[in-house]
Amino acid sequence: MGALGPKPPPLLLLLILGVGCCAREVLVPEGPLYRVAGTAISISCNVTGYEGPAQQDFEWFLYRPEAPEAALGIVSTRDTRFSYAVFGPRVAAGEVQVQRLQGDAVVLKIARLQAQDAGIYECYTPSTDAHYLGSYSGKVELRVLPDMLQVSAAPPGPRGRQAPTSPPRLMVHEGQELALGCLARTSTEKHTHLAVSFGRAVPEAPVGRATLQEVVGLRPDTAVEAGAPYAERLAAGELRLGKEGTERYRMVVGGAQADDAGTYHCTAAEWIQDPDGSWAQIAEKRAVLAHVDVQTLSSQLAVTVGPGERRIGPGEPLELLCNVSGALPPTGRHAAYSVGWEMAPAGAPGPGRLVAQLDTEGVGSLGPGYEGRHIAMEKVASRTYRLRLEAARPGDAGTYRCLAKAYVRGSGARLREAASARSRPLPVHVREEGVVLEAVAWLVGGTVYRGETASLLCNISVQGGPPGLRLAASWWVERLEDGELSSAPAQLVGGVGQDGVAELGVRPGGGPVSVELVGPRSHRLRLHGLGPEDEGVYHCAPSAWVQHADYSWYQAGSARSGPVTVYPYTHALDTLFVPLLVGAGLALAIGATILGSITCCFMKRLRKR
Repeated sequence: MGALGPKPPPLLLLLILGVGCCAREVLVPEGPLYRVAGTAISISCNVTGYEGPAQQDFEWFLYRPEAPEAALGIVSTRDTRFSYAVFGPRVAAGEVQVQRLQGDAVVLKIARLQAQDAGIYECYTPSTDAHYLGSYSGKVELRVLPDMLQVSAAPPGPRGRQAPTSPPRLMVHEGQELALGCLARTSTEKHTHLAVSFGRAVPEAPVGRATLQEVVGLRPDTAVEAGAPYAERLAAGELRLGKEGTERYRMVVGGAQADDAGTYHCTAAEWIQDPDGSWAQIAEKRAVLAHVDVQTLSSQLAVTVGPGERRIGPGEPLELLCNVSGALPPTGRHAAYSVGWEMAPAGAPGPGRLVAQLDTEGVGSLGPGYEGRHIAMEKVASRTYRLRLEAARPGDAGTYRCLAKAYVRGSGARLREAASARSRPLPVHVREEGVVLEAVAWLVGGTVYRGETASLLCNISVQGGPPGLRLAASWWVERLEDGELSSAPAQLVGGVGQDGVAELGVRPGGGPVSVELVGPRSHRLRLHGLGPEDEGVYHCAPSAWVQHADYSWYQAGSARSGPVTVYPYTHALDTLFVPLLVGAGLALAIGATILGSITCCFMKRLRKR
């Protein structure tokens, strides 16, 4: 037992003139304080209104309920041998200690409360004043409650089947929901609140505050808050925490991600409100819920195609199958898939251009250049997709690949691409039609004058091709600048399509244009009222077209004639009329000058007479 020095009377009221302005006062928390056995407590104490040095000493005593008059010395700031025998070993082990906050403030810390620690705690300050004035100690009652807090993993079944003795290992697919339950209850006789939080540690990490990252928690005031990495998901409704019944808590993480893998724990903390209105945690327990593995879509998504290398003729249907495989979640609320076909011409690098696809809603669309064709993209089995071209063309030959993309629903129910995979290349060969075209164009008459009609003819020869081949021809012009061809692209003047419908472009001179078929393989272009602006180099561009069973057309061949120069000449009479006009005008001017001179001289002479 440590020595206990003499104590002054609890309170001396000395009315001495000149010293009544200040009085020593020792402040401790308002009691009673309720804490749970086995937990820690910190009781603060500070002194004000004192005289003497800035650093004051403190001594702590305990008055147990069974001996309210006996003061048991606990610990002192000035005497290391102050502790009574009942506290000596605990003080020596650091379980009980006094920690100085500043010169006139300390805190008494007890690491693990015991039932016999209940009682009245007194914080006493030895006097450094010239006179006894005020109070030299403060007292607060501590009541130790039994530990009644319980926390465990909630049974997985809706009817509360017995939970396994060891934490289960759960496997969830990326994008699916992760749901975990926790049971937390207390039967403490005092009014307390429970705070329950769910946390995650990296796989196989030991349980502890240093390794536990809070996911979401229910605070003592019933507010739901998330840890920093999960705040956005909580705000978006992707992360939820709810209470089911009186003691069951359930966390749901929507759209599981790869980083959600780990060991999940449930932490229950019991809080009580102290007399000063502040809340204090009096108990905390933690339970391991499950070891969670997240099966990522990128590690599972696989795409295969069939039926193998294809060789077909023009106009025949082309069917290709794509199968998406892997341990993938079904399409629905948490995951979605899009599948498309890409084609690159033989020998071309890269995946090529999009032919057709089905989006995440199952809506089909065609890629650029395929509009208007009879192409179907459809789902024929749970994970099998078919591309069908009703009538293949030579231009459809190339390397085909199937592209599958997997999406999961992220914050705000938005789809987030999680994985993509392309199939191996699938070669497709389409036989050529073997159509060879040649075109010869010329200007009828060879010479054309201004104001006349220029007629250009185009004769087309065809070799090969299937029955029913149709021809179309168009006329184009390139302008001349200083005797040289302009760098501007050729301009369409007019033409006749394979269906016999005429198409008119823009004539350089702006006058009327007529295009017509004058023979089975002969086309004519006429420029009426030829003017200087129509000067240029013209050519004929025929094309061969084949119509398939689905009534679609495709171009099977094309050619281009040689250049035909159109120059609007001027008539001979026009060349003579111009000098005549010039000469007549000049003669009139000279005659007027001579006549004026003679008249002027005659009048002068007449005046003199």
